[in-house]
Amino acid sequence: MQSAMELAADGAGWVSPNPLVGCVLVKDGEVVGRGYHQRFGGPHAEVHALREAGSRAQGAVLYVTLEPCCHTGKTPPCVDAILQAHVGRVVVAMRDPNPRVDGGGLLRLESAGIEVTVGVCEAEARQLNEAFVKHVTTRRPFVTSKSAITLDGKIATRSGASRWITGEAARAAGHQLRHTNDAILVGIGTVLQDDPQLTTRLPGQRGANPLRIVVDSTLRLAPMAQVADAAQDRRTLIATTGQATDAKVRALQERDVEVIRLPACGDGRVNLDALCTVLGERGVASLLVEGGAVLTAALLKQRLIDKMVFFVAPKIIGGDGISVFGPCGVDTMEQSLSLRDLTSRQIGGDVMLEAYPAWGRVFARADSR
Repeated sequence: MQSAMELAADGAGWVSPNPLVGCVLVKDGEVVGRGYHQRFGGPHAEVHALREAGSRAQGAVLYVTLEPCCHTGKTPPCVDAILQAHVGRVVVAMRDPNPRVDGGGLLRLESAGIEVTVGVCEAEARQLNEAFVKHVTTRRPFVTSKSAITLDGKIATRSGASRWITGEAARAAGHQLRHTNDAILVGIGTVLQDDPQLTTRLPGQRGANPLRIVVDSTLRLAPMAQVADAAQDRRTLIATTGQATDAKVRALQERDVEVIRLPACGDGRVNLDALCTVLGERGVASLLVEGGAVLTAALLKQRLIDKMVFFVAPKIIGGDGISVFGPCGVDTMEQSLSLRDLTSRQIGGDVMLEAYPAWGRVFARADSR
């Protein structure tokens, strides 16, 4: 099952909003077939593994990271392929929370007389597909905030300079995060300060570009900004409010930039909860936030962040630098936010930290159904 999950991870960035799935077929102690879901709309993991195994699949044990599908979508049901191959036993990491499946695949296999085991490495499998689990059960994206910070929690100097806080290896890991998320979100302040491209830049030009989203309540974005450079592989969405003039909207639309007007909060800013709802309805299962202190704090206060990633550099800027979070309204330590399931690993000369707010970790837990 661990091998199947490693295979599944290779589909990251290419299969959303479908889940990451890996499959391994074993017969007489020998691996006879491997496969993973490689592209959205393409064959599923089980089909790839069964094709590789051929006739050796008969009587074999099939290990798969997610319950085999039992419905027809862009491809036929995987359960049918498993039954036709006369597999002897099926071992599943986790039940599929998709209402179109949700135990139906397991029932069909068991009804056909195939022995089925469920729950092997379930916690790891749920974490692998935490974005899929949230999106398929709530129709909202799984939101990850990503920040490059100094040891004293600064994202820029007092003048706004932030290139480069972390080293090359950490920046490459950040681009890998862009590749594996459906969309990337920033505030207009970040765009005006840095004029970023917000594209995925990995060695060999590998990697998918996420949908670029800018929160801009009054539409201050210049049509010639780099993020407004739309192309077939670079799409941009601007979330604004009724404060934006029609002339500004048309100027961006002429650059093939999509502009949507959303309700405003009491302070006149874009309603971020409404934005998440719209994105989920559009099939955005995972959203990476690379915004500044104000946007990240706003999302955090509204409990819209499910996971937090920090790339920490061994540097000090000082108290007059820009903090990673804007005001959060915390007066006592009891009001502070505690993060759970903290993990760390060194990347080059920096450290990558990952943790979950209490309300976010539920999508990676086996008891979240």
